Amino acid sequence: MKKADIGIVGGGIAGLTAAIHLASCGLKVLLFEKEKYPHHKVCGEYLSREILPYLKSLNISLESLQPKIIDQLLYSTPSGKTIKTDLKSGGFGISRYALDNYLYEKAKEQNVDIIHQTVTNTTFENEFFEIRTFENQAFPTKIVLGAFGKRSGLDKKLNRQFIEKKSGWLAVKAHYKLDDYPNNRVSLHNFKGGYCGLSKTETDSVNVCYLASYESFKNYKSIDSYKEEVLCRNPQLKTFFHEAVPLFETDLSIAQISFEKKSLVEDHILMLGDAAGLIHPLCGNGMAMAFHSAKLASESILKYYNPNAFSRTDIEKEYIKKWDQQFKSRMKIGSALQKILLKPFLAEASQNIIKIIPSLLPFIIAKTHGKPVI
Repeated sequence: MKKADIGIVGGGIAGLTAAIHLASCGLKVLLFEKEKYPHHKVCGEYLSREILPYLKSLNISLESLQPKIIDQLLYSTPSGKTIKTDLKSGGFGISRYALDNYLYEKAKEQNVDIIHQTVTNTTFENEFFEIRTFENQAFPTKIVLGAFGKRSGLDKKLNRQFIEKKSGWLAVKAHYKLDDYPNNRVSLHNFKGGYCGLSKTETDSVNVCYLASYESFKNYKSIDSYKEEVLCRNPQLKTFFHEAVPLFETDLSIAQISFEKKSLVEDHILMLGDAAGLIHPLCGNGMAMAFHSAKLASESILKYYNPNAFSRTDIEKEYIKKWDQQFKSRMKIGSALQKILLKPFLAEASQNIIKIIPSLLPFIIAKTHGKPVI
């Protein structure tokens, strides 16, 4: 089999975007994704506008998907006290069901070879990778990008350090119907042991995605009982769940979510999106970071191919440097915010401070978002 230039493991936002970027520059790209498109994924489904200039450069037009335009944040503490603020940069409410499928079609237009198989292993020898799938097929590639999400069997194969540490987080996502939920609002509601985000998507459904600590969840028999007995102690969430109509037969969930520091390069594989690092969902910026990480990796790789001035080591060093420049401080701020908001006393106290100093909340939001990605 002819060697490909690029192999990308994972067909979410980061993987598909990198595939589009690199294939549009003339490289032969193989993308591996075990699921068929379209499909739902556990995600907050809020995308900040900072990424629009980059998407435009790739001829990716989110306007064609008719996302909701979001310019307001509502935050509530566990007791239900609320505070609102305008989102200066703003964002979009868009489902992963629609977005990933759109990117998939764009990738096909660029002649990306999309292989619907599960990757079981990657090996690197003599400056080439071999990507092996569950069907025992082998695919040689020059460069590999890891875009396989929050947690994968490949993490274990690569002996990544974070995978060995027990993680105490569970994420749950579903869509609901509630006509009078504002189109322009993203809400963040705190509850004991976690927080829940709400925002409308292009379908007019409200995406509900919450993160819960295992400690707070383990004493309940089901997601439904946890939702009723824990989330609904926040009056804002109680009102929502008692009025809204669920649209999924069952909620989607992911266990063992890790916010531990992750290596950006592992056995010469460049990690993208959630595989590179997971920002706390309360920052509402994970989707934009996935797009941006694809840009950073693609630009470094293109220096290797045209002109052929970059070595593999140069690619890896530049990618790590640029990723840290763009995201390291955001990740630290997100971690600090999580520690505050998960302590009810501090959550209530911080809101009182924000009411006294209203400019503080926009300042915090700006610190977890970036400048327009050119």
